[in-house]
Amino acid sequence: MSELHLSSASALLARSRQPTAEELSGVPWLATLTPEEAAVAAADLRVLQAEPGEYVCRVGRPVTYWLGLIDGLLKMSNESDLGMPVTFTGLPPGGWFGEGTVLKHEPYRYNIQALRRSLVAGITVPTFDWLIERSIGFNRFIMRQLNERLGQFIAAREIDRLSDPDVRVARSLASLFHPILYPGVGDLLRITQQELGYLVGLSRQRVNQALRSLQGRELIRVEYGGVRVLDLEGLRRFRPM
Repeated sequence: MSELHLSSASALLARSRQPTAEELSGVPWLATLTPEEAAVAAADLRVLQAEPGEYVCRVGRPVTYWLGLIDGLLKMSNESDLGMPVTFTGLPPGGWFGEGTVLKHEPYRYNIQALRRSLVAGITVPTFDWLIERSIGFNRFIMRQLNERLGQFIAAREIDRLSDPDVRVARSLASLFHPILYPGVGDLLRITQQELGYLVGLSRQRVNQALRSLQGRELIRVEYGGVRVLDLEGLRRFRPM
């Protein structure tokens, strides 16, 4: 697989462009800023297209951008001590990630990989720091992100311990419909059964069985190219019959 060296500012700039007005409207934290702050952030924002299999972030690379997803699907993962891949979470549209890494100015401790062609946005670390220093609205957004992300990773650890595949798929789907972390999803997530299998660690066939079970319980509806959630709380609480 090829690799996006997004940890290099020059490489990012070479492949990136300015966002369109429609793309800017999909950046959730811009609405928390004053007009002056929003103008500075929008001028710094860059977007680029990541191809399937490309890495947006790699473990050990220095952080130079705070990143978000406008369209597509990303996977956050790492490797275990035994060299086995460990998936932390999927990252659907509307999600911004890595704020803890940017705040600490430390190298990435995880990989971010595109599962399909994805449109990634980012602002530079200096602009992120500038907003942290002066914007109350931005600070509130980041604090809420960190709090929700903590809860998400605690839930992910619980999912790792679950042996029932239907429950694993239900909880993983629920995490992808998080209205605060991923406001761009709404109630319809564009995802294939193969992609969901990558995130959950199950075969496409077993994911298909789980989706049929969840649909039978009227928690979701499988539609062409995606999954529509009908009962988010039900997904979070799902237990096999």
